[in-house]
Amino acid sequence: MITRVALALALVSSPSTLPAALPAAQAVTEAVAEVVTDDVTGAAAGADSGPFAGAGAGAVPVEERACPVEMPAGTRCGFLVAPERRDGDQAKTVRVGFAVHKASNPAGDPVVYMSGGPASSSIQLTGYLASIFPDRDVVTLEQRGSRYSKPTLGCPETVSAMLDRLRAPRADVARGALDCRRRHEEQGVDLRGYTTKEIAADVVDLRKALGYARWNLFGVSYSTRVTVDAAAADPEGVSAVALDSFLPQDVSWYGDADRNLADTVAALGIGDRFEAMVRRLNARPAQVPTTDPLTGKAFTARLTGDDVATVLAEGLHDASVIAAAPALVDALAEGHDELLRPLADQAGPGLASHEFGLYHAVQCQDEAVFPERSRLFTVTSDKEVCAAWKLPASVPTKATTKAPVLVLGGQYDPTTPVRTARPAAGKLPGARFVEFAGVGHAVFLSTACGARTIAAFFADPAGWKQPCDPSQRGFAPVRPGDLHVTGAPYQVLTSPWLAAPLALFALASLAQLVGGALRGRALTAFAGLAGAAFVGVAADAVWGLMKENETALAVGVPRTLEAYGWIAVGSAVLTVAALLRARTIPNILATVIAAGLLVWWWSWFL
Repeated sequence: MITRVALALALVSSPSTLPAALPAAQAVTEAVAEVVTDDVTGAAAGADSGPFAGAGAGAVPVEERACPVEMPAGTRCGFLVAPERRDGDQAKTVRVGFAVHKASNPAGDPVVYMSGGPASSSIQLTGYLASIFPDRDVVTLEQRGSRYSKPTLGCPETVSAMLDRLRAPRADVARGALDCRRRHEEQGVDLRGYTTKEIAADVVDLRKALGYARWNLFGVSYSTRVTVDAAAADPEGVSAVALDSFLPQDVSWYGDADRNLADTVAALGIGDRFEAMVRRLNARPAQVPTTDPLTGKAFTARLTGDDVATVLAEGLHDASVIAAAPALVDALAEGHDELLRPLADQAGPGLASHEFGLYHAVQCQDEAVFPERSRLFTVTSDKEVCAAWKLPASVPTKATTKAPVLVLGGQYDPTTPVRTARPAAGKLPGARFVEFAGVGHAVFLSTACGARTIAAFFADPAGWKQPCDPSQRGFAPVRPGDLHVTGAPYQVLTSPWLAAPLALFALASLAQLVGGALRGRALTAFAGLAGAAFVGVAADAVWGLMKENETALAVGVPRTLEAYGWIAVGSAVLTVAALLRARTIPNILATVIAAGLLVWWWSWFL
């Protein structure tokens, strides 16, 4: 929807479900800063380079590197040099990216964080995490094969094929994935070395290489599996574990996908309208203009109901989308296909933000059990890719840990639901579970209370007490009828020139008000006053909605704007009256501008 959703979800989510539409974590960062503050300032990429203080002399070395993204002061970046396959040729290595932010006065064990996916990046969150844990070193660790590791297992061939599926339903995703695999293998990549087991071993080796005696593990979504494995493999090196949006080892990622989405829309009270939307668009797919993120060229996406369900399954990770979902789904069920443009615009960049070579290497080895049928095109695409790649399935393990564990879950999480996360947490010795109301996936990015909860837990795992109320929702639900449904606000936000008629009307109204008052022309002055009042109250109503939930603007505008439009009509009538009294060039221009505004307002914006 609006931009801050896409970024947040790209950091933590699986590309098997697509990012929707949010400055990710900015609002949460500001709220957390009220409780935990730090002098985290911007620095150029690669700042503060130099040897890693306290680096261990273990068998697995680390290398210094320039930070690939902007980092807070006090941060250094590097590579962990690890065997590509620990069960194979030890001389063949990969470089796993990481960043270390040193606390000014550390008062506790470090926190190491990894994003989800598989194949999501982590180190761009270093500054945000440093604001949550100001009195600890923060280590952000990439997954081997991800964007900031070497080799990077990107698959533009797979992305292109999946985008082709939005153009034509019979596009061959498996062929694109095979082309990608062939290219990586020609470059010497052994995909069998990219599994959860190897990624977890990287976590353990990095602690030893950096010389930390103990640290706290923090995982989200897919990386909660990595985190539990790492804690089990390194019990003496782990102080505590935080699992946000827990994906238990024994849960079927693909087998549960359709049920998880159905449960979420049912819990939101929109199950019937959701199915009505899917049926309508499956019968008559929508043609939606969008842009190919690989080529930058415009194309028309063909979106079925199942396609929209797939994209919404990812959108519902975010709390602002959850709040707007009742109004959005109802409007789509009624035929408002113009609301699909934001979803289509975010689907492509969401696909391009992940490294599909890594993603499918992990999924096809660790999660290669698929349902016979699924409505979600990402599940069916992954099934085709794994059937074509024919990678050997990993041997399943049942890892656990004796370290203190905190598990966080979102009430409406459509990927790692409370239904599976809570009982799985109960099987971990001494684990505590907290559910957050109104939240979807990645709690710590969705609510300041989630971030504070994790910080308080790491501060005192044994005596931890909940520092805030997890039952408090961050966004009020937007129900059908709350908004006047229109896709115009999203188009204006993406192409501001479309608001030119309103801007011209505002300038003309001010000129009428000032000019009429100075020259003693009452009709002109009152026309300008009415026009300025219209612009003011309309802008105030839209701004109020943006402050409450900017994603709701992708659905529509406050219904009060329907009434406010009549103020603009009154201004236009007064302007015509002034023109009839004095046919001057300013009055003619004001009349033309007012007429254009009314056409724009009633026939397009509303």
